[in-house]
Amino acid sequence: MGSPVPDEHAQALSGELLYWVTCDAPQYGSSGDGPYRKAQVWGRYLRTEPEPAV
Repeated sequence: MGSPVPDEHAQALSGELLYWVTCDAPQYGSSGDGPYRKAQVWGRYLRTEPEPAV
């Protein structure tokens, strides 16, 4: 989807980046909005998955 971009929102942390995330299956928001297939997410809310055990 492209490279992350600097987040210029007033509440963003210094140097924080925005990432596009694509969903495996369409997702709905907490208020029932959607379905969403991709979203722009602040870097602070992303976590890596642990490597699967072999």
